[in-house]
Amino acid sequence: MCNQTASLVARALEESGISTVTISLLREITEKVRPPRALEVPYGFGFPLGRANDVGLQHKILKAALDMLERVEVAGEIREFQED
Repeated sequence: MCNQTASLVARALEESGISTVTISLLREITEKVRPPRALEVPYGFGFPLGRANDVGLQHKILKAALDMLERVEVAGEIREFQED
């Protein structure tokens, strides 16, 4: 699903009371569409969770995204994923 569509769906879900966080590949699109919460990742199209078969990295990305559900207090926050 494209970044713009995912962001628009996230906004609609939030309006219905369902918390969301999107994983973004293109910050400039995310900034324009303004989803409630977004995690920007530095990977290319088709790889929002990083390298194929890198389960450890994929878990880190998902954990970072889910952590945003608890920690983001300002609507529209975009965080950059930091691969440690």
